Amino acid sequence: MEWLKKLIEKHTKDGVLNQEELFKEINQEFPKYAVPKDQYNAVAEAKKKLEKDIAERDKQLEELKKIDADGLKAEIERLQQENKVAKEKYEAELKNLQLTNAIKLALNGKVYDEDIVTQLINKDKLVLNEDGKVIGLDEQINSLKESKAFLFLPEKQDNQPIGFQKVGNEPSNNQQAIDDAIAAAFGNLQQK
Repeated sequence: MEWLKKLIEKHTKDGVLNQEELFKEINQEFPKYAVPKDQYNAVAEAKKKLEKDIAERDKQLEELKKIDADGLKAEIERLQQENKVAKEKYEAELKNLQLTNAIKLALNGKVYDEDIVTQLINKDKLVLNEDGKVIGLDEQINSLKESKAFLFLPEKQDNQPIGFQKVGNEPSNNQQAIDDAIAAAFGNLQQK
C-alpha cells in the first residue's frame, strides 16, 4: 500500500487532494499491485474444484487396488468416461462463472439490480476469448437499455450536481425580509 500513499502525497497540494487525477493514476497503477476481483474469484473457484477432483481421483485409485484384472479394464473405461463428463461439466461451469463475473463487472454501477439484469442476458450468444474479453455483451446491454430502460440507473451529467438539490425560489439577500419571514413563521408579527 506504499504505492497508494505516494500517489496521495503526489496529488495533494496545499492540503487539497486532486481526486480526479488521483483516481486516474490509481486506475493505471492498480493492475501492477493487485488482481481484479473477477479474476481472483475465477481462480479461487477453479482451485476449489481441482482440490475436490484430486480427492475424488485418490478415492478412485484406492478402489482400483481392490479390483481384479478383468474388472480393472471395465472400471478404467467407466472412470475415463466419468472423468470426461466431469471435465466437460467443469469447463462449462468455469465458463459460466467467468461470463457471470464479466457481466456483473460490466453492469456494476449502471443498473439498479445486477442479478436481475444478468438473468436477462443470453449467455449462449456470448463468446469468451482467450484474454478474458466477452464478445457480444455490449450489444445485449445496449438492447436492454432500449427495451428495459427502467432497470438502468440514469447516467450522470457533468453539469448536474451530486447529492441534494435546491428546489424553489432563490432566497433574497435582504436581511429584513429574512427576519420578517422567520417572525411570520413563529407568529411574532409586529404591526408597524
